[in-house]
Amino acid sequence: MNLIFRLIATGLLIPAAIAQAGPLTLKDCLIQAGTSNRSLKAIAYDQTIAAEGEHIGRSGYFPRVDIQGGYTAQLEPQSIDLGNGKTMATQQADYGFASLGIYQTLYDFGRTDARAGRARTEHEAATFSYKGYEQDIFLQVVTTYFGILQAQHLVQAAEEEVTQMTDHLQVARNLYEQGVVTRNDLLQAEVRLAGSQQRLLDSQNRLDNAWLQLNYLMNQKADYRASLEDSTTISPPAATAGDEKALDNRPEVKALKKNLEGSNFEVQESRGGYYPEIFARAGVDYVQNKEVKEQAIMAATIGIKFNLFDGLATTGRYRQAIATRSKNEEALRQLQAIIELEYRTAVNDARVAFERIRVAETSIRQGEENLRINKDRYQAQVGTATDVIDAQTLLTQARTDYYHSTFDYQVAVARIRKALGEL
Repeated sequence: MNLIFRLIATGLLIPAAIAQAGPLTLKDCLIQAGTSNRSLKAIAYDQTIAAEGEHIGRSGYFPRVDIQGGYTAQLEPQSIDLGNGKTMATQQADYGFASLGIYQTLYDFGRTDARAGRARTEHEAATFSYKGYEQDIFLQVVTTYFGILQAQHLVQAAEEEVTQMTDHLQVARNLYEQGVVTRNDLLQAEVRLAGSQQRLLDSQNRLDNAWLQLNYLMNQKADYRASLEDSTTISPPAATAGDEKALDNRPEVKALKKNLEGSNFEVQESRGGYYPEIFARAGVDYVQNKEVKEQAIMAATIGIKFNLFDGLATTGRYRQAIATRSKNEEALRQLQAIIELEYRTAVNDARVAFERIRVAETSIRQGEENLRINKDRYQAQVGTATDVIDAQTLLTQARTDYYHSTFDYQVAVARIRKALGEL
């Protein structure tokens, strides 16, 4: 019987052990998101697609080999007229055929080179684009990670407020039963306690939602929970190299530069449509025909192809390539301006948040002392219940401001690192 109970208890504890994991650092979260995030897995296929596109682009350097075959049935075989009503068949009525051909472009005025170069730059751009998207996911992970820590502190502050309001309610009830205070103090304490409980429920809900978001980013189960590492060391924002470093390191900028390079290759390729192509062809053609001596013909050809008119398609492709290049140039300038704004905004936010933290730390100490004084005054019949409640509200607000400032600072620092391409 004891063995059965132990087995049942073990079975009940296994799901809890899975849902509640051990300590989890920010680095662990970033690694988990980098390897398991579903959005990153989907975007990673762009690199595979671009890599295959590069193979396709290089295919123009190799010969094209085609083989075909079939069987033809005719009502009458083809014949020649010999005169005097006589004819002679030149082929069978029904015959099989096969053909093997090798085609190689010898020179096309750089079209093949441009096509291969464009495919290569698209592959490189896809790699940089993946890195940029990864940085976006990492920033979401950092924001959510610190959001959980903030929510945990806010829950703790709300719990402390509920405890303080509960104690105040008990004091007010004792004084009311002694006939020292009016029922108004008791009702006021009960209403304020209910409000504190509401804020606690709201904080707990925000914490649960933050965990759901982090689990989504890491591709974890919804009920996964862990003990997050809470670094309380807050140092002034470090000096950075600035905007130029951001432009050098950002993968999005590198991706757009590669796209622009690819646009130049596209212009070169489309311009090549105005020029001829020199080619070579070798092949063997077989036609089943008992009327002739040679049924298989081998031949080699060197020739030149030139398009005279294609409905202005070549001109349209050339103009389209020019417009695409101009679009990518403007997009690059726009991205550089956005990154500069992103970097400077993050630096300002980090600096202001750091100052807010220092102010909030002082406010907390003052709020704690203010609450202690007003509680003593109320119990000594010198102060009012309103003074105690207001003091508790001020203390909770000071703590909330501190946790918000800490969160804003940590996220701003992460935004600076992302702006510099170092997240």
